[in-house]
Amino acid sequence: MTGSAGDRREPPAPPAALLAGAVADGLRTGGGRAGGLYLCSGTPGLLRLAVLSGLPGPLFRPWDRVSVDRPFPVADAYRLGVPVVLANATEAMRRYPQFAAGLPFQFGTLNVPVRAAGRTFGVMTVLRPAADDAAAVLAESDRLQRVAEYLGVALLRREAAGDVVTWDAEPLCVRPPALDRPPGRFGHLTWDPATDAVTADGPARALLGLPPDREPGTPAALTRFVDPADAQRLPALLRETAHGRPQQRPVQVRLADGDLRLLELWPSGTVAAASGPRPVAGVLFDPGQGALADGAADLLPQGVFRLDRLGLVVYANPRAAHLLGVPRDRLLGRSLWDAVPWLNQPACEEHLRGALLCPEPVHFHVRRPDPTDSGESRPYDAGSRDSRPRLDRPTAPRPYEGDWLSLAVYPGPDTLTCTAVPANRVPHAPAPAEPPADVEADTPAPDLAASTAPPYRPVALAIALTEAVTARQVSAVVMQELLPAFGGRRIAIYLLHERHLYLAWESGFPEGFLSPFEGVGLDARLPGVETLTTGRPLFFDSMEQIAEAYPGIAMDAAEGARAFLPLIASGRAVGSCILGFDRPRSFSSEERTVLTALAGLIAHAMEKAQRYDTEAALARGLQQALLPRRLSQHAGVETAGRYLAGTEGMEVGGDWYDVVEAGDGLALVIGDVQGHGVQAAATMGQLRSAVRAFALSDRPPEEVMSGTNRLLIDLDPGQFASCCYVRLDPATGLARVANAGHLPPLLRHPDGRTHVADLPEGMVLGVDARAHYAVAELRLEPGAVLALYTDGLVERPGHDIDDGIGALRAALAEAGALRGRSLADMADRLTATARQASDRPDDIALLLATRRAPPP
Repeated sequence: MTGSAGDRREPPAPPAALLAGAVADGLRTGGGRAGGLYLCSGTPGLLRLAVLSGLPGPLFRPWDRVSVDRPFPVADAYRLGVPVVLANATEAMRRYPQFAAGLPFQFGTLNVPVRAAGRTFGVMTVLRPAADDAAAVLAESDRLQRVAEYLGVALLRREAAGDVVTWDAEPLCVRPPALDRPPGRFGHLTWDPATDAVTADGPARALLGLPPDREPGTPAALTRFVDPADAQRLPALLRETAHGRPQQRPVQVRLADGDLRLLELWPSGTVAAASGPRPVAGVLFDPGQGALADGAADLLPQGVFRLDRLGLVVYANPRAAHLLGVPRDRLLGRSLWDAVPWLNQPACEEHLRGALLCPEPVHFHVRRPDPTDSGESRPYDAGSRDSRPRLDRPTAPRPYEGDWLSLAVYPGPDTLTCTAVPANRVPHAPAPAEPPADVEADTPAPDLAASTAPPYRPVALAIALTEAVTARQVSAVVMQELLPAFGGRRIAIYLLHERHLYLAWESGFPEGFLSPFEGVGLDARLPGVETLTTGRPLFFDSMEQIAEAYPGIAMDAAEGARAFLPLIASGRAVGSCILGFDRPRSFSSEERTVLTALAGLIAHAMEKAQRYDTEAALARGLQQALLPRRLSQHAGVETAGRYLAGTEGMEVGGDWYDVVEAGDGLALVIGDVQGHGVQAAATMGQLRSAVRAFALSDRPPEEVMSGTNRLLIDLDPGQFASCCYVRLDPATGLARVANAGHLPPLLRHPDGRTHVADLPEGMVLGVDARAHYAVAELRLEPGAVLALYTDGLVERPGHDIDDGIGALRAALAEAGALRGRSLADMADRLTATARQASDRPDDIALLLATRRAPPP
C-alpha cells in the first residue's frame, strides 16, 4: 500500500500489521492452517495477493495475481460480492474446474469479500481441511465474514486518512498461529511498545540463557545477552515489526556465547487495534542438534529434515545434509529452494504443495544432479555400496546416470517432516530427453529457478480453452494461464488470413512497436513468420540471439528471452504466438516440449473461435433481420427502442420489441422467448408476426395475449415466452396492459415520481391453452415515460432481481430529470452500463414511450 501521491508529508506506513492480523484472525475463525488476503491492485481488473499465511510464497507464485474475470473462487467472491464456499475438492471440481485442476488436492476453501460502505477492497481466503458436512463449513464462513467486515471498515478509515488501499508489491509471507511447537524447543516472547517491556516464557528464557525467574526487561536489556554484532539491529527489528514491517523469514541471532538462535517476529493484537504501533509477538528457536529431534534422529541411517510452513529448514540430521549435498550449517535457517537449488523444479514443487494442503503423506522420487556439470565432487557415502571413487569419468558429455533419492513428506500442523533415502533404480523412469536439433552443444544448462511451469498447467489451460468461444476470449485465456506459468510478461498472437499475418491480441509490448509487423506476408524473413511456415518453434535466450539470426530486425528495449510458437491445427496453419520475457533465460527440453504442445491446443481453440466468430456474425444478422428496422410513428407519441446482444455464449437469444399501429392508437410490445439459439430466434419471429397481426386488427389486449398463447401451443416448439402488450390511446393517455409472465413496466411521471406498474400476473405463453389474461389500466400523462424491458437489463448473478429493477427505476428517474434530452438519449443512458460490460450473459431489449403534450 502506498500513501497519497499529492501529500507532501511522508506517506503513511503500509498497514501490513493490519492485514497480517486480519489474516491471522481469519485463520482462527475459519478453521484453516493457511490462507491469504487479495487486494485490488493499481491495474484495473487485477487482484494481487497482499498476505500469504502458512504457505511458501515461491510455491504459490502462479496464484499471486488473479484477474477478476477468471472463473476462480477469489474472482467470483470479489466480482459478485458474496462468499464462495467450497467444502471439498469434489465441490471445487464441479464449480471451478480450472481452479481444481491447478491445485488438485483434497482441501476446502472459504472466500469472503472484504467490503465496507458499498466498496469491495479485496477477498480474504482460508484453506482448510476437506469436509463432507457443508453446514459446518458455512458456519465458519459466517464467522470469517465478520472478520472481513472489520477489515473492510479499517481499510475504509485508512483510505479516508490518505492511504491508497491497493497492493502492487510482492506478497507478505507470514506464519499462522502455532499449534504444535513442543515446549522447551521453542520459546515465545513479546514486546509492548507502549511500556517498552519485553516478556518471555520459560523456554525462551532458557534459550537466552536467563534464569527461570528473570525477565529480559527491555529491548536494551535484551541486547546484553546477544552478540555485539547483532545487538544493534535487534531493537530496530522490533520497531519495524511493530509498525507493520516484519521480516519475510526468521533472522539469525548469535548469543553472547556464540550459540545460534533463530528469531521470528510478527505484529500481534486484533484488527480493531491496528492504529499506531502494535504489540510484537515472537518465537525463538534453536536450529542446532536436538532442537527439533532427540539425539537418536542424528544417528538414523536415512536422512531426516524438517521444514516449517514457509519452507524454512529448521532441522536436518547429518545424513540428510549428505544426501542433499549441502553442509548442515548451510541448510539450517534457510528456505529449502535456496539451500538446495536443484530441488527447485516443478515436480518437487507440486509434491510439496500437496503436503502443505493435505494431511496425507507424499512420496516421490527425485534425481540428484550430475556433480560433473558444476565441478563439485560427488557425495561420498561410506555406508553405501556405491561409494567407490569414480575413475571412469567420461570425456564426452552424456546424460547423468547418478543416484535417485526417494523422498517422503509427512505433514503436520506447523512443520513438515521429510525423509530421504537413496534409490538405486526408479521403475519405469523416463530416459533423459535429447536436446533439440536446433540447440548447440554448448548451450548453457537451463535456469531451474526460471523454470516455473508446473506439470498441471497444460490441464488447466486446456480446461480454460474449452470455455473460451471467441478469438478474443481464447487470447485472454492464453495471457492469463500461459504467461504466469512460464514467467512471461509479453504476448502477441497473430492469425493467418489470405497468406498474411494480422495481430489478434497483444499485451505488454511498447505502444506502436508491433505496428510495422501488421499484415506481413509469409515470404517475410521474420521469426514469427518462419515459425509458422516451417512448423518449428523458435526459442531465443536473449535479444542478442535474435539480432544475430535476423540482422536488421526491429527490437524493443527489453533484453529478455523470446519464444515463437507455430499455431497449427490438424495440419492447417492458423497463426503464430510470441511470448516475451523481461530477462534472458534458457528453455529446458521439458519447457520446449510443453510449450509446443500448448501451441497445438491454442491453435485448435483459435480455429474453433474463428468459426464461431463467423457463424455468430451470421446468426446475429438473422436476429437483427427479425427485429423492426423502424418503429411505427404517431404524432402524439414518441418511442425509442434498444437491443443489445449478449456477449457470452455461442447462440443468439429471443428478446424482441415492437411498436404497431392499432386502430387510432399504438400497441407497445416487448417479449422474451425462453432459451437461446436459432430455434429461440425463429420462435421470436413467429410470435412477433402473430402479435403484429392481432394488433393491426385492433383486437383488445386480452385477446391478443390469448390468441398468441394458443398459436404458440399449436406450433409446439417446446418453448415458452413472456410478453407484455400495451394498447395506448395517444389522445387520452389511457394505456390498457395485458401481461403474460413478463417483468412489469416502469412509469415515470412528469414530476419525477417513478414506480413499478401494478399489474395482475398472467401465465407465460405456450403453457396453458385455457390461460386468461387480465387487463390493467394506466394513465400516461403528457411528458410521462413508460419503460418496457427484458430481464437482461436488470439481472445480475448473485443479486436479487428486485434490486436490479429498483436500480433501473432510479436510473429512469434520474435520466428523465435531464431537460432537453430526447427519448433516444434517455434509452442510451439506461443501457450505457450494459454496453460497457464484456461479460453480459443475456440479451437486452428496452422500449421507451412518452406522450407528447397536445398543441395549444
